[in-house]
Order: sequence, then C-alpha cells, then structure tokens
Amino acid sequence: MRNLAVAVGCLLLVGGISLVVIADQERLESIAAVKAEIVRIERALDESRGENLELAEKLTALRSQLADQDADIADTTGFLP
Repeated sequence: MRNLAVAVGCLLLVGGISLVVIADQERLESIAAVKAEIVRIERALDESRGENLELAEKLTALRSQLADQDADIADTTGFLP
C-alpha cells in the first residue's frame, strides 16, 4: 500500500510539473504573438503617418488655391481676372 501511495504521488508530481511546463510554453507563445502584433501595428502606424503627411501637403495646397480664389471673388473693383 505504501508503494502504491508513493507511485501515485510520483505520478501526480510528474503530471504537475508537465502541466507547469506546458503552461509556461503557452505563455511564451502568447508573448511572442503579442510582440509580433505590436510590430505589425507599429509598421501600419508608420505607413499611415507617411500617408497623412502627403495628404496634409495636398490639403495645404488646396487651401491656398481656395484662398486665392476667394480673394479673386471678393474683388470689389469689378475687374475679375
């Protein structure tokens, strides 16, 4: 009976250790997946910043054209170009 208790205890110990190892591996895989997602999001953010700068330049040019056209329309002398 004592031998059976020792055998069952050893099996429980080995099972517990393997459970901890598997959980640790899953945790490491989850951390790696999160890091990969962070890298992907940072790249997407960098790309969108570049696109935003290009769009801001276009918007500035369009606003200056609009201001010029508004100035031409607001001409009170009656001589439109």
